[in-house]
Amino acid sequence: MLVGYVRVSKADGSQTTNLQLDALKAHGVQQEYIYEDYASGRNDKRPGLEACLKSLREHDVLVVWKLDRLGRNLSHLVKTITDLTQRKIGFRILSGQGAQIDTTTAAGRLTFGIFASLAEFESDLISERIKAGLAAARARGTNGGRKFRLSKAQVRLAEVAMKNRDTSVGDLCKELKITRNTLYQYVSPTGELRQRAIKRLEL
Repeated sequence: MLVGYVRVSKADGSQTTNLQLDALKAHGVQQEYIYEDYASGRNDKRPGLEACLKSLREHDVLVVWKLDRLGRNLSHLVKTITDLTQRKIGFRILSGQGAQIDTTTAAGRLTFGIFASLAEFESDLISERIKAGLAAARARGTNGGRKFRLSKAQVRLAEVAMKNRDTSVGDLCKELKITRNTLYQYVSPTGELRQRAIKRLEL
């Protein structure tokens, strides 16, 4: 059975799914088997896609108009399509980049294999850049990652204050000019230092 998925980025009506729907229907996908989302491709919460993936059964074929309608990025696309393949579900793209991908055919599977290799290559490059950036930062005497919101003295102040049962957490946060969430990243409600505080004191 053919199952379709369509997505547009805006939910305010300025974009419509008509073009995608027409393409899917022309390909033979019936309206009742088409799932829709009105959300950015980078949005993790896409109920239409979640429902679509759950509805698919062995030997079904998921059809999308273009590759970018499905995934947030190349790695996410590869993971999604790989999961479908493992479930013995086909995947087909009708137009645009990746239109050669049709995992129900040998040629389409070969094309997908190339995409998967590119995704792995992209992931390796990103990892290497991060490692190189951190190494360069350490060489300059700085450290990568999020900046610390508290100084060493403030960490010690928070530690002592939180060990005092009479301390008002709200007042302490106002004094340190931080939120409760930030405070608890450094110390527990009973004043024990957490990993972020220990790391801050080691610098």
